[in-house]
Amino acid sequence: MKIRRIVPWLVRSRASYWGEFLFVEVRTDEGVTGWGEITTTTHAANRALGAILLQLNELLAGDDPERIEHTWHKLFRAFTYMGSRGATANVTSAIDIALWDIRGKVLGRPVYDLLGGAVRDDLPLYTHPDQSRFTDEAAVRAEIAAIVESGHTAIKFDPFPHGTGVSADNDRYLDGHLDPGLERRAMELTALIHDAAGPDVELLVDAHGRFNVPTAIRLGNSLAQAAPIHWYEEPVPPESYHALSQVREKVPIPISVGERLHTRWEFVPVLERQLADFIMPDVTWTGGISELKKIATMAEAYYVPVSPHDASGPVNLVAGGHVMLTVPNFYRLESSAFDLAKYNEFIETPLDNAGGRLRLAPRPGLGIDFNLEYLHANRTYDFGEQRA
Repeated sequence: MKIRRIVPWLVRSRASYWGEFLFVEVRTDEGVTGWGEITTTTHAANRALGAILLQLNELLAGDDPERIEHTWHKLFRAFTYMGSRGATANVTSAIDIALWDIRGKVLGRPVYDLLGGAVRDDLPLYTHPDQSRFTDEAAVRAEIAAIVESGHTAIKFDPFPHGTGVSADNDRYLDGHLDPGLERRAMELTALIHDAAGPDVELLVDAHGRFNVPTAIRLGNSLAQAAPIHWYEEPVPPESYHALSQVREKVPIPISVGERLHTRWEFVPVLERQLADFIMPDVTWTGGISELKKIATMAEAYYVPVSPHDASGPVNLVAGGHVMLTVPNFYRLESSAFDLAKYNEFIETPLDNAGGRLRLAPRPGLGIDFNLEYLHANRTYDFGEQRA
C-alpha cells in the first residue's frame, strides 16, 4: 500500500467556534482513506496550513502509510530550518492521525487497541457553556443548569471581559492588563457559575494566555476567593516558562497549560520545573496521536494528569479520546459543547457523549466516517485537490 494523495478540506460548519474546520484526507492506492484534522483559530492560518499540506504530496506520495513513526520523523525533520513548532507540528499532527486511522482500518481494529488497549471503558468530559447567552443572571443560571442536567460534572469558562478595541480579541496579548472594574465583573460571574452549578461540579477557568505576570497573579488570587477552582488555565502567554513559574509560585490554585505547546520537547521544562498541575496537549497541534501518547507517558512519570485540548472538530475529539482510553494518568477530555449533535451533519455515525462521558465505538481506525456530500457542498476554500 502506498500514499496516493493528501487532500485538505476546509469546511464551513455551525459546529465550529470559528465557522470552519480544516480536515485532512490521506488517500492510498488501495482505496483505504485516513482522516486527520488541524483546525486553527483563524481563517488565515487554516488557509496557510492547507497550502502546506498540498506541498506534502511531493514529500510523501508513494510512501508506505503503515510506517507511521518513520513518516512522523521524515515530515517533522523536513521543516527543521523553518522551526519545530507551529505549522510544522500542525501538519505533522494531521498526517499522523490520518495514518493511524488507515492502520486501524487495514487491521480491522480501533486505534486504541493498537496503542496497547483500553484501561477504561469511557472518557469523562469537561465542556463549555455558550457565553454569548450570558446576558443576565437568569440566562447564566439557565445555561449552567442545562449542562449539569446533561450529566457533565466539569465546566470550563473564561470569566474575564475582553474589553473593546485592541484588547477585544480572545487570544490577543497587548499589555496583559485587566482593569479593576472588569476584574470585579469576572469574579462575580465566577461566583454565580459556582452557585448555579453546585458544589459537585468542577470549575475550570481559562485565561487564554492574555495576562502579564502581576495581573495573572492578582487574578489567580481573586479566583481562589471567588469560588473553588479546579484549574487556572494559561494565565500568561505560552512563550515564557519564567513568567509561568512566577505565577505558579504565588497563586494557590492548580495551573493547567499545554494547548499551545508543540511536541514532547516543549513539555519537558514544564514537567522538570514543576510548572503545572495538569497538562493539556492538543492532538491536532502537538504532533498527532504518536506524540500525544509519548507526552502522556512522559507526564505519567511525574504523576501529572493529562487532559487533552479537544475543542475543535470531531477528529480532534475522537483522536484524543483514542489515546486517552489507553492512558493511566488521564483527567478529562475536552468537548466544545455539552450537546455534540452539531457534528452529525458531516459524520455518518453520531458521537455518544450521554451523561457527560464519551464512548468510542469499537470500529476500525478512528471510527469516524465523513459525509463526503456534505464536505463537497460546504467547503469554504477550494485548494484544487478535492477533485483529484
